[in-house]
Amino acid sequence: MPLAIAVTSPDLVISPTDGPVPDAAVLRPPAEEPLETAVARASVLLDRCGHVVVLYPDSLPGPYVRRLHAVRAVLESERIALLPVALPPLAVGVLARQLRQLSVSDLSPGVLASAARLLAHYIHAGALLSSVTRLDRVEVGLGAHVASALPGARFAVLLNPGPRLVRVGGEIPAGPGFATWMTVARGKPVRGDDWVLGTLAPRWQVRGAQETALPEESHRWWGTRRAVEFAAAIPDPSVLYQLVASVRREECHWCGLELIGDRCAFCTGPLPRADGGIQGQAPPPPRRARPAAPAVPARR
Repeated sequence: MPLAIAVTSPDLVISPTDGPVPDAAVLRPPAEEPLETAVARASVLLDRCGHVVVLYPDSLPGPYVRRLHAVRAVLESERIALLPVALPPLAVGVLARQLRQLSVSDLSPGVLASAARLLAHYIHAGALLSSVTRLDRVEVGLGAHVASALPGARFAVLLNPGPRLVRVGGEIPAGPGFATWMTVARGKPVRGDDWVLGTLAPRWQVRGAQETALPEESHRWWGTRRAVEFAAAIPDPSVLYQLVASVRREECHWCGLELIGDRCAFCTGPLPRADGGIQGQAPPPPRRARPAAPAVPARR
């Protein structure tokens, strides 16, 4: 196995929908183990797998994020990729599962790590909430705030691929135009919590569903523990492989790894532009048109 997938909580290790896949390593927060132990465990993981990709929600507390960077710095290793993901926690676990599925393929470590950004676009993630008073991930209008105070209020919040907030009982958010499997996690009871599997899943024409534990980080993401979080994603590893393999590959000019996209996930080096500059910086004079980003294949 060319790399290991690591997450920051046991509840982000979601069981596969079909067939065995490699397990994910779980990195512990600073309060649970000293830095020396964290470094030793990461070193063993590197020796065994060669490369490590760490996925974590971008809401992870600051001390925990600093611990991850400290471990990488102590080991002085560019074989550890730290990838904050702007997805709800359950969807981060689903994305980690997809990378675990692909980790047994012939895709190189650099391509696998940079594939996280690509695959995240194909995950439809959101939650059923009884209140949006503390929700700061989408714009919440005055009407929704007022409705949160009414008994029996429920809201469907879609975060990915685009933010959307609707009142349950009205319009149903549009779903993916390709085959998916839905993963559902329940927190404290929400009135009418069967809406996700009873109404949304059939409308989205998902091929199947599974339930798992609600990640601990979810209550901070959604601003409440009364939530039913869901994530619909491509379950078939062969389709995931075709999706990643169809994107043009480049070579990182810093560390030499293959990558897709415009930045290496391991050394964070940006891909040079065709005019000799670096993507993300203004080109030197004379000015030239900025080259197009690598094409993303159409949804299937």
